[in-house]
Amino acid sequence: MSNRGPILNAMTIDVEDYFHVQAFAHAIDRSKWNSMEYRAEANTHAFLSFFDKHSIKATFFVLGWVAQKSPSLIREIQSAGHEIACHGLSHRLVYEQTPEVFRQETFASKALLEDITGVKVSGYRAATYSITQKSLWALDILAEAGFEYDSSVFPIRHDNYGIPDASTAPGVIRTPSGHSLVEFPLSTASMFGIRLPVAGGGYFRIFPYALTRAGLNQINTQSGIPFVFYLHPWEVDPEQPMINAGWRSRLRHYTNLSRTLPRLEKLVSEFRFGTMKDSLAQMGLYGRAQPPQAMNTPALA
Repeated sequence: MSNRGPILNAMTIDVEDYFHVQAFAHAIDRSKWNSMEYRAEANTHAFLSFFDKHSIKATFFVLGWVAQKSPSLIREIQSAGHEIACHGLSHRLVYEQTPEVFRQETFASKALLEDITGVKVSGYRAATYSITQKSLWALDILAEAGFEYDSSVFPIRHDNYGIPDASTAPGVIRTPSGHSLVEFPLSTASMFGIRLPVAGGGYFRIFPYALTRAGLNQINTQSGIPFVFYLHPWEVDPEQPMINAGWRSRLRHYTNLSRTLPRLEKLVSEFRFGTMKDSLAQMGLYGRAQPPQAMNTPALA
């Protein structure tokens, strides 16, 4: 039975290649990236075809490295009516950068995307969701750069990311220096007495589809809010090169790649999807970011 209804959930794609992922950072030196087989274009085209088939508009969080290599791909995404957002420049973990380096990369990647598309880039998502308690300073830099919203906070415990006590609902947050941003956190659901990540990616591929569906349905029906869903282009590519990495990295990266698109077919038949911008606008949240000032909105814990 379909759960499609009036709530517009956010469909997002993090545009990066298989060799960019944090799970392989220990196995692939950055100096080798330009010599790796480049598959991001073909795999992004697979999503463009899928979304065209299903009349879905999505938000593509584009890595600056990919935008530099494939500016025509970014224009193609834009011309298809999708939203272009920023995924940073180098796919480095935010908490492993200094504020100065993060500021430089963030401003540069935003300017690059705006030069390619000719329109303002409103949204940001950190590499590997790496805005955590130890890198909340990054939210001030996002506000200073002119971003309207962020989707970097994952309200779970994880070895690479997560703010377990963060709000699970989209809303306006106050940054450490008094700016405000709209935060659209990665989606979680309360199941079996624990908070489970159900936002997509490896969780979508590894968990049974019924569990993901139940969690997302809970967000829409019980909480009455939209969820955010994400995938990466490499997640629809079972033929990608196999990287010699540890068992945990290989489990996270390669499990059920061939099932991603069939499961996505089910998902889009049961839930309604659009861009991040449109989903936030539905809630009256888009355009709510404000300059530094005394605010009554909650700080991000």
